[in-house]
Amino acid sequence: MNPAEWLKRTATRYPERPALFAGETLKASYADFDRAAAAIGQSLTTRGIGPDSRVAVFMSNRTEYLEALYGIWYAGAAAVPINAKLHPKEAEWIIANSEAAMVITDDKLGADLASLLKDALPLLSVDSAEFDAKRSGQPMAQPVWLGTDDLLWLFYTSGTTGKPKGVALTCGNISAMTYNYLSDIDEVQAEDAILYAAPMSHGAGLYNFMHILRGSRHLVPTSGGFEAAEVLTLGKCMGPISMFAAPTMVRRLVDAARASGETGEGLRTIVYAGGPMYEADILDALEVMGPRFVQIYGQGECPMGITVLPRQDVADRSHARWRERLNSVGTAQSAVLVRILDEEGDECPRGEIGEIAVQGATVMSGYWKNPEATAKAVRDGWLWTGDMGRMDDDGYVTLQDRSKDMIISGGSNIYPREVEEVLLSHPAVHEVAVVGQTHDEWGEIVVAFVVNVPGKDVTPPELDQLCLDRIARFKRPKAYRFIDALPKNNYGKVLKTDLRELLQKEPAT
Repeated sequence: MNPAEWLKRTATRYPERPALFAGETLKASYADFDRAAAAIGQSLTTRGIGPDSRVAVFMSNRTEYLEALYGIWYAGAAAVPINAKLHPKEAEWIIANSEAAMVITDDKLGADLASLLKDALPLLSVDSAEFDAKRSGQPMAQPVWLGTDDLLWLFYTSGTTGKPKGVALTCGNISAMTYNYLSDIDEVQAEDAILYAAPMSHGAGLYNFMHILRGSRHLVPTSGGFEAAEVLTLGKCMGPISMFAAPTMVRRLVDAARASGETGEGLRTIVYAGGPMYEADILDALEVMGPRFVQIYGQGECPMGITVLPRQDVADRSHARWRERLNSVGTAQSAVLVRILDEEGDECPRGEIGEIAVQGATVMSGYWKNPEATAKAVRDGWLWTGDMGRMDDDGYVTLQDRSKDMIISGGSNIYPREVEEVLLSHPAVHEVAVVGQTHDEWGEIVVAFVVNVPGKDVTPPELDQLCLDRIARFKRPKAYRFIDALPKNNYGKVLKTDLRELLQKEPAT
């Protein structure tokens, strides 16, 4: 199913319903939105762009982003959304690798990109009179028909271990993700709004589909990104709002709410994912803002669609094992099977740690023009996620760490998240990241990078004792580094690779 069909259906049934907002300002009704997308689609078709074509989208969050995406899909082409915070040279590599026929961008990003591409392919800026003319031109009568297996969204991974890989997401993948959201994560009503505070090129943008289906509002902050105070204000004046947020964004939102005495009025649902949500942080979030939180676990290779911990589980305190469940990522979403596998591909007994694998309708069709990487990641129909975890008797999956983040010290496996959870329970610790440092005798030793709560201090002996009271001695950090802030990427994920590289420059003691 081409999602442009969803837009057309909603616009036909509810033409006057408000669709696109920049902050509190209405930019387009559903009829306006659909007509602009159909006209952009017609202009692409005139250029010979259609099925089997790809169009890159390299711009910051704005309402035109959705017009561009749906214009691409009206023409039957696949979108290649590129994070606006990438360097133009990184964007150039993705454009070349995807063999994009065109780039839709904005004036700021397009200027730097144009100097690199040197007229190799057309650039269309949404700030230009040309774009205005195209969105106002003759619209297509119907979107191009697309089948379940047709490419829709080419998502490039962050590339922390090398060049990014293009994840090929089909119409079937996106449809399954959309239906999973409505059945497992949250219902969507016409009066709701989806807030795009995280990059629309990634998780936040993927949540447009279910809101198109329901004819809900699409709200882009005037800042173009995540500002905690702005989100709290928009909640009060534009709610009910749903949004996707990385755990670090939730932390900042909760801190801002507490500082201003607010509770998140108007923020109906906050879906968090993309990194570890520590127990101390989610308990704090619930105390300040109440039961507004839902956790999902997914990857670009299985977008937003592996497991879910619904709001009732996040908020529950009546179950005998509520704390274990709160620290999990929930149970399998409706369209997939989830298993914990050992190195031979056999299923691990319940409670034992192995690699999380997933099979089902949300799993990618493969990596773009990379059969070797596809064969390594998808075996016998199962996507091997690279994440280590365990499953309990009730089907709740608890993440340990990425397999590459696991520390092996003296022959024993140490999962950084377990140590991080303990350290974060100290009232003076605001953020922490645990990594392994190469050591001649032990193979690796545990090192903790700690960010203190402003105005509070903690000493290594205090943190040592906290660990000795809670976890095995061999898991205790052998060294602590106190820093002002943890390095993070554009999505709020802590860059442990940077921390490991920092440690490589100094001898282990």
